Amino acid sequence: MTIPTLPLLYQRNILQQHQNPVHPPNPSHNGKIALIRTDITKLHVDCIVNAANETLQGGGGVDGAIHHAAGPGMLEECEMLDGCDTGDAKITDGYNLPSKKVIHAVGPIYPWARRYNMHETLLRSCYRRSLELAEEHEMRSIAFPALSTGIYGYPSNEAAEVAISEVRNFLDEGHMRYLNRIIFCNFMEKDEDAYHQALP
Repeated sequence: MTIPTLPLLYQRNILQQHQNPVHPPNPSHNGKIALIRTDITKLHVDCIVNAANETLQGGGGVDGAIHHAAGPGMLEECEMLDGCDTGDAKITDGYNLPSKKVIHAVGPIYPWARRYNMHETLLRSCYRRSLELAEEHEMRSIAFPALSTGIYGYPSNEAAEVAISEVRNFLDEGHMRYLNRIIFCNFMEKDEDAYHQALP
């Protein structure tokens, strides 16, 4: 499966460049960012990110799909991790998945976090911690689902802007030594549309 990077998406006119982008264009960064709409459990990448809950015991949506595809070994490893705080992430092996590792990131429940004005800070932290863990384990590629946009209720357009901004910050700060591909992998059309709007 070919996962198109931003230069290819521009070339195919799938993405349209903004007149006034939030960040100045950076061709080097663009070559490291990719966007695809597919089942994240099918991606042959070094690690995928799971939209986990604080128990790390599996759930619905992408969390349930990843646990189902990985098999019982991943759940057994998760049970030894003593849960995970919102805004944080923990890593396990991929087991039956084509990815080597799974990073379990616990995104914020939007209505609750919004009440305390913590929604953006917590979501940014999920992306940052996931990227840090990928680097610590010398991963070359990482795929993110649209964290918190399912039953946790984070608006897709806001979530996409936060995700892209935090990834851009990570790139600008020069933290990437091993990672050379960051993939935004959406399953729902609403999330893909949000990335089409926010990425340029």
